[in-house]
Amino acid sequence: MTTLFKTVSAESLKDNFFSRLDRDWMLITAGTMAQFNTMTASWGTLGILWNKPVAICFIRPQRFTFQFAEKHAFYTLSFLEEQYRDILDFCGSHSGKDTDKVAQTGLKPVELGAESITFEQARLVMECRKLYADFIKPENFLVREIMEKNYPGKDFHRFFIGEIVNCYSSSSPFSIL
Repeated sequence: MTTLFKTVSAESLKDNFFSRLDRDWMLITAGTMAQFNTMTASWGTLGILWNKPVAICFIRPQRFTFQFAEKHAFYTLSFLEEQYRDILDFCGSHSGKDTDKVAQTGLKPVELGAESITFEQARLVMECRKLYADFIKPENFLVREIMEKNYPGKDFHRFFIGEIVNCYSSSSPFSIL
C-alpha cells in the first residue's frame, strides 16, 4: 500500500455524497495495472445492504469500462478535488478504446490490490468487491417518463453492487473527515 493514502472507515466519512456524485463526479475504474479503464460518472448510490456498506455504480454496456467491470471482481470509485475537473471532463467525453486517458490527462495510476486501481490525484477512494450485478429492466419502470428521458436508445445501464472493502483518504491537506 502506498503512503499516498490512509485507510479510513466508510462510517467515518462526512462528505455530502449527493453533491459528490451529482456535481463533483467520480471515476469508476476496473481492471489491473496491466490493463484497466476509467470513466467519469455522476450516478451512484451508497448505503447498507446485506449488512454491508455498499456502493452501487451504473455503467452502460457501450462504455469501454463495462468490459473491465464485467471481468474483474473489484472496482474503485475515486473522488478528485475540483482542481482536477479537466480530468473528469476528459474521462467522461473520451473512450479508452480510442484514447490513452492516462497519457492524455496526466492521471497517475496506483495499484491498491491485484484488481484495484486508483489514481494519485484521488482525495477519496472506495475499493469495492462486486457482490451482485444486473441490468436495469424496462418492464420494471413505474414512472415511464424516467425511462423515456434517460434511455431513448434503450441502452440500459448495468448496475454493480459492491461491498466497500476499503476506503482511502489522500494525505493531502484537504480533509474528508
